Amino acid sequence: MKSKWWGGLIAVLTAAATVFVVAQPAQAATGFTVSGTRILDGNGNPFVMRGVNHAHTWYASQTSSSLANIAALGANTVRVVLGSGQRWTANPASDVANVISQCKANRLICVLEVHDTTGYGEQSGAATLSQAVDYWISIKSALDGQENYVILNIGNEPYGNGSASANWAADTRSAITRLRSAGFQHQIMVDAPNWGQDWQFYMRDNAASVFAADPNRNTVFSIHMYGVFDTAAEINDYLGRFQTANLPIVVGEFGFNHSDGDPDEDTIFATTQSRGIGYLGWSWSGNGGGVEYLDMVTNFNASALTTWGQRIFNGANGIKATSKLATVYGATTPSPSRSSSSPSPSPSNPGSPSPSNPGGGGACTATYAVTNNWPGGFQGTVTIKAGAAAINGWTVTWTWPNGQAFTNSWNATVTTSGSAVTARNAAYNGKLAAGAEASFGFTASRGTTNNNPSPVTCTAS
Repeated sequence: MKSKWWGGLIAVLTAAATVFVVAQPAQAATGFTVSGTRILDGNGNPFVMRGVNHAHTWYASQTSSSLANIAALGANTVRVVLGSGQRWTANPASDVANVISQCKANRLICVLEVHDTTGYGEQSGAATLSQAVDYWISIKSALDGQENYVILNIGNEPYGNGSASANWAADTRSAITRLRSAGFQHQIMVDAPNWGQDWQFYMRDNAASVFAADPNRNTVFSIHMYGVFDTAAEINDYLGRFQTANLPIVVGEFGFNHSDGDPDEDTIFATTQSRGIGYLGWSWSGNGGGVEYLDMVTNFNASALTTWGQRIFNGANGIKATSKLATVYGATTPSPSRSSSSPSPSPSNPGSPSPSNPGGGGACTATYAVTNNWPGGFQGTVTIKAGAAAINGWTVTWTWPNGQAFTNSWNATVTTSGSAVTARNAAYNGKLAAGAEASFGFTASRGTTNNNPSPVTCTAS
């Protein structure tokens, strides 16, 4: 699905280049903003993307369950593939609005990208960046007012390896200018040329001028890391140059293997974490054309993580260990994983708090809520609240009704005995001040229904 060829790689990668530091004036906050090398969410808090790509335009029927499962595994962001009508059927505004709604329901930041631009100049039938802008303008009604939740990625890998890639800077500046003139206030993300890997350094060497062309100074650069980035030196040099230039960059795609070489994924994970840079792995499921190994789960089954899926979600510096929810979704308590601030009780299914020792100090209550549903399963959140005095730990218990069973859980140690459930705090979320809250989340099979269990009890220690 992602075919790439890299000519003259070694000579070009060692070429010297200069990136100029850009002064970035303060901007009025409208959704996501840029502050130096950092991305800030709509509340003005630093946000580091930890997520994956989902091929919505090819697998629209899988999107609902995929987004729920991606969130359940700890991601805080999903990059969503859209078609603009040149190579793939255009996704209408109504469909895009539905995708955004589902991202928000799962507390995911939604990076929307037009995929038709992939490899322009080398790929037959690929769209221009100008055509991608035409598409964005045509669906603007779906994006207006969503600046807190949506980042607009103009076009995927907008040039191949031919001479057309030399036009990247001018065409990208023009695309940004047109989007701003059309009234888009969203943070804009721009992909590198050379099938996203910028081995000719057109993005790196022109990033300052592209950033300056945005009147909002709210453009983020996206590098895709596959076989070009097979050594730690290349990865650290490329990302480091952007940070030295005071410019924001994310790794918008990467894998653990590829047909063009063997990317150094361990360095990508470690370097992005140490530098506070976001990453979005390719891709959830559905790859073909010889790169099926880039599927994170087999056949969209969240219970069937592949080698790549295990690495990105559960490995060192992976999503579960480093992801934190955007504070526009109400995240307040830092923790090692996104799920410490998993979805709060849904207004349509609020559950009910169950007090333990409610009249005295050291008490806690637990509120159980179903936050998402799909055929055969659902996602839930349990919120624990300390009573009138601080607590050192908590234990929540309930009995599953109707044959329900866990398929995944996070931010708690969960054990079951038949239908009886016991969940104990993790090492980092047991101590709560008086009135403070923690939460843990899970996915489960439906059984005959997904009725809330009753009672749900909380015992403090």
